[in-house]
Amino acid sequence: MLVIIAAYNEEANIVKTVRSLEAANIACDYLIVNDGSSDRTEEVCRENGFSYVSLPVNLGIGGAVQTGYRYALENDYDIAVQIDGDGQHDPAYLQTVLQPILEDKADYVIGSRFVSEKAEGFQSSAGRRVGIRLLSRLIRLCCGVRICDVTSGFRAVSRRSIQEFAEHYPADYPEPEAIIDASLRGERIAEVPVLMREREHGVSSINLKRSVYYMIKVSLDIIVCRISYGVRRAR
Repeated sequence: MLVIIAAYNEEANIVKTVRSLEAANIACDYLIVNDGSSDRTEEVCRENGFSYVSLPVNLGIGGAVQTGYRYALENDYDIAVQIDGDGQHDPAYLQTVLQPILEDKADYVIGSRFVSEKAEGFQSSAGRRVGIRLLSRLIRLCCGVRICDVTSGFRAVSRRSIQEFAEHYPADYPEPEAIIDASLRGERIAEVPVLMREREHGVSSINLKRSVYYMIKVSLDIIVCRISYGVRRAR
């Protein structure tokens, strides 16, 4: 198993993220993908002897994660897990996210903030939760799969998705579109409850203006992805 840790300007968070992963005591390798950071993220990784690669330019979350999937494919990993370098994804829940794949009940598993009966942990802002619900309904309409936390980046995938995502991975705000891709390929998608933490240092790259852009772009991408898949099948 490979844990892919996408990191952009996470010099203040990356050490705690890796130490939390090590404390989880799960048999796995990890790779930090330093996505062209302009701060000391690369220096911190090198000083601490972390396993990492540095991209020469900032490719965005999609490019960083795809780099991790390419590494996983080239090194014959059977399972890949995505977590963010900002420390929001708690590695203590790795086993929970992995279990459906290990039991052959799912090919693609999403760690969700919203499937628990109680609203615990970091839940994001009210505005973002509204947007997440809208995207969830659109995905269900387009491909019939019900996912509550469509923007969660805490995910585990089997070898099949590693092969697909190493070649083709959505570039900009990829999480919802990746669900569509996996669903239309016929993969079994599961959602399991996890608790997430609020980032301790730094700020999110998504402000109000980018949130509006995100909603419009991702909604259009989901619709186009669904239509194009139908056209390909018809041919």
